[in-house]
Amino acid sequence: MDHRTAVLVTAAALRHELAGPRPPALLDVRWSLAEPDGRGAYHAGHLPGAGFVDLDRELAAPPSPAAGRHPLPAPADLQAAARRWGLRDGAPVVVYDDAGGTSAARAWWLLRWAGLTDVRLLDGGLPAWRAAGFDLETGDAAPAPGDVVLPLAAGTAAEGLPTTDGDGAAAWPSAGVLLDARAPERFRGEREPVDPRAGHIPGALSAPTTQNLADDGRFRGDAELRRRFADLGVRGGAPVAVYCGSGVTAAHEVAALAAVGVAATLYPGSWSQWSADPARPVATGGPGPGAP
Repeated sequence: MDHRTAVLVTAAALRHELAGPRPPALLDVRWSLAEPDGRGAYHAGHLPGAGFVDLDRELAAPPSPAAGRHPLPAPADLQAAARRWGLRDGAPVVVYDDAGGTSAARAWWLLRWAGLTDVRLLDGGLPAWRAAGFDLETGDAAPAPGDVVLPLAAGTAAEGLPTTDGDGAAAWPSAGVLLDARAPERFRGEREPVDPRAGHIPGALSAPTTQNLADDGRFRGDAELRRRFADLGVRGGAPVAVYCGSGVTAAHEVAALAAVGVAATLYPGSWSQWSADPARPVATGGPGPGAP
């Protein structure tokens, strides 16, 4: 399995796997800042057998200024949620949404962070499944409870994917590349619709998550992604860290980097945590998307 297929699965390949002897569990993670509760959209139509995942309640601990808008859940809480979703020990998992994977990547990242290795994103999400002409089902799939054991929750492994904190993010640009996955106008400090202050972490580079995707909502090809990240200084083994507003869309950037073989560290507190701390410096303006 190459780097890309370890992270992403096409609609056609997923349909084939679902009909095979080892079908993956499916998780529907529809969420956005404008419409955080995706349950209504899920009930209106989802991949057959997919369970619904509530990003705010199941993929995050309660928010606070000290921890940010989407703090990491306790590993034991994540394991309890994963069992509610029907995840079984040793079984593969595929996550999706209807926004190019920008919210589903949070589930991909958390499950990988907690030690599962066979977790992938449906490339193109629900629109790609529909475009292929495959069926949806309505209502609630209500999968049977699972028995999955997350290594991080069981104490049998450390983090499967690395994290850093505010101090680490502050120091990161001196030795590596710190990418800001938010919209460029938020990076530049021209507008801030959610968090306490506008701007970005000093030394960070603007790398909007949306630029990981082609016009059809699928991830760009490997050559395009490599060129995009190389233009941002991701080359020669330089350590890479990513943040966004609250650690959701930054997970998508980590996935895009992983798809081309680059390991990246996530700053889970992200801008929501950084900007709430008056002791943290804020930069504005700066290089636009893709600037080296």
